[in-house]
Formats: sequence, structure tokens, C-alpha cells
Amino acid sequence: MRTSLLSLLVVASFGLVPACATTGPKVVVPVSATTNAEFDTLKSLAGEWNMKDEKGNDVLASVFTVSSNGSVVREVMFPGSPSEMTNMYHLDGDSIVMTHYCAMGNQPRMRCTNPKGNTFEFVGYDCTNLTSSDIEYMASMTLTIDDPSHLRQNWSSMKKGATTSHASFELTRRK
Repeated sequence: MRTSLLSLLVVASFGLVPACATTGPKVVVPVSATTNAEFDTLKSLAGEWNMKDEKGNDVLASVFTVSSNGSVVREVMFPGSPSEMTNMYHLDGDSIVMTHYCAMGNQPRMRCTNPKGNTFEFVGYDCTNLTSSDIEYMASMTLTIDDPSHLRQNWSSMKKGATTSHASFELTRRK
């Protein structure tokens, strides 16, 4: 048994036998030059961003980094806090997809299909780890880049098909 498993692994590693069965992508949509330019705008956010706390003090709110050979923008919100969250932005054909790894324990996926200038409207299309309609999840987020040093995020959450809350953040690039 051990020899046959080892033989199968060796053969699979040379591509003679698929190591695992996959169906591959169902639809391949080419990335447009416009979408690439808009994604480059998101890449320009790389750096640390502050916001004002309830006392008016500047606190670290988000850190944006570009990863995976420029194909992903990672945002860590409220780094180091108990409510730290991660957003991953990437191209998917003619749209930009964001997965929000929420402190509530679910992972809404949102799509921006028509950025307008420096405004990106992300609308939810599914949510992983959502075990019931009674669980709240983030359903949309609008990201507006006012200038290279200022951005706004407006979030909306849903529960049982109805909007439950909104959160707005105004961020300033750290110097």
C-alpha cells in the first residue's frame, strides 16, 4: 500500500495524473483596462490610516498593503484590537471583489461593478459562515477616496433581509 501511494504521488507530481480533480472556472471574463486602472487606485491606498476616536484623538484605523504580486489589496481594520477585521480586494473579470473577514465571524463577499471616479460601491452577493437569517452581516460598503490623504467608508449591515445598522469612518493617511 505504501509503495503504491508513493508511486501515485510521484506520477501525480509529474502531471501524468491529476493530483486533485477540479472543475476550474466556469466563466472567464477578461479584465478591462478601466478595471485595472481602478484597481490601481485601490493599490494607492497602501499605508497606515488614522481616524478620530470618541475623544478626538488620532488612532490607527486601517493598514492597507498590496500583496500577491500586486493582485490583492489587503486592509486590516482596527489592527491589534479585539475587533480587528480584514478586507481583501481583488479583480474578478470586469469587477472588483472584496471579502470582509468580519469580527462577527462571517465573511460577506461584495462586488463593485461600476466604480465612479474614486467612489467604489461594493454590494454583497453572498456570505460564508452565515448559518441563519437571524445572524447580522455586513451587506454593503461604499469606499470614497477624497484625495490621496483622505478616504471614507460607509458600511451597512443586514439581518433577516432588512438593513440593521450603518457605520461610517473618515480616515486620514498617517505621515
